[in-house]
Amino acid sequence: MKKMITAIILGAFVLAPVAQAGNKSPGVNKREHNQVKRIKRGAKSGELTRREMHRLAHEQAHIRAKEARFKADGELTKRERLKLHRDLNRSSRHIYRQKHDGQSR
Repeated sequence: MKKMITAIILGAFVLAPVAQAGNKSPGVNKREHNQVKRIKRGAKSGELTRREMHRLAHEQAHIRAKEARFKADGELTKRERLKLHRDLNRSSRHIYRQKHDGQSR
């Protein structure tokens, strides 16, 4: 019984930094989610062509992969968070431009 309790406590200490890293970027996660919704709405409404939609979705996947690399060490630093926001800003501009460029499916 003592060994089991010790194992649970040690497991909590090992997993705590990983769990905290996931919670340190709620703003990034929310923005990613909103941008994916914008892309889906644009594709559904015809504002985005299939090619534009795939390109924008690939850009979002690249940002998610970068975030996963940053979180791999268990910590998302301020500099890494700023880099992600910069990428998300650029992606948001791309979504806006593609949705308003006059092309339709």
